[in-house]
Amino acid sequence: MRAKSASTNIREDLAKPAGRSFLLAGHRLAAPKAVPGLHLVATPIGNLGDITLRALETLAGVDVIACEDTRITRRLTERYGISVQLASYHEHNAAAARPKILQRLAQGASIALVSDAGTPLVSDPGFKLVREVAGAGFSVIALPGPSSVLVALAVAALPTDRFFFEGFLPPKQTARRTRLAELARIDATLVLFESGNRVQDTLRDLAELMGGDRHAAICRELTKLHEEVRRAPLVELAQLADALETRGEFVLVVGPPAVDARTMSQGDLDELLRSALKRDSVKDAVAQAVEASGRPRREIYARALELARHDHARDGDGEDR
Repeated sequence: MRAKSASTNIREDLAKPAGRSFLLAGHRLAAPKAVPGLHLVATPIGNLGDITLRALETLAGVDVIACEDTRITRRLTERYGISVQLASYHEHNAAAARPKILQRLAQGASIALVSDAGTPLVSDPGFKLVREVAGAGFSVIALPGPSSVLVALAVAALPTDRFFFEGFLPPKQTARRTRLAELARIDATLVLFESGNRVQDTLRDLAELMGGDRHAAICRELTKLHEEVRRAPLVELAQLADALETRGEFVLVVGPPAVDARTMSQGDLDELLRSALKRDSVKDAVAQAVEASGRPRREIYARALELARHDHARDGDGEDR
């Protein structure tokens, strides 16, 4: 009997019922049934080849995949020949979807949670689900993998021993600038997400509020075909902003401040305190200022009381007139 050719074996592998299986390098591989519980599965941030073998086995082995956008996750499952039910779980339906997921888990189901790209719960709504699942006593299993935060840190050529992940900044300029002023004195490398339609304005705000000589990197379309990384002082990146290609996903990485820039000036401190005191209690305003300024709590508390008394007296004088 003549042996089957390699191409015949591949065609037969592809023709087999999908079941709990996935495709890899032209072969269909069986996947074990995933253990009951919630599986947090990291998925590629751009290049679909960055999926891990364990992630493929888990996605093929669970009973259902909960995902932000079924259309995006379907591209991944179709690429790897995975035939598993997809269910939407995103910020707009999360409150209604969580009880259904908990009910499935109570029945012994295995469920994978994925985001559109990267590691679940990083800048996405999954933490409430994990909190409730863990609180109900069900297993939560994490599968590490791609993360745009870590990829950007790796390629930015900036200190990585300590970093602060901010995620997306406020979309309105006033709120964004206020938040950047608070972030400016954090003694760590900063990692920010930004959309293409705001990245140019954000770069200019960064240069103005954090100092133009502070080194930074613009990371665009990481792991994708048009990946681009620009490294330079903020002033140079701000000057390039108008010519920047704004299509795609952006991660901005900003190096830590110089030692002499970590203590806030008295004028900036007063401005920060006055702004915080308009919306928060003295205690909360002081806590925010301590974190942002690098100054001692006792000093800031005394200054906050002084400003509060001064502003109250000034407002009272105005009313008497």
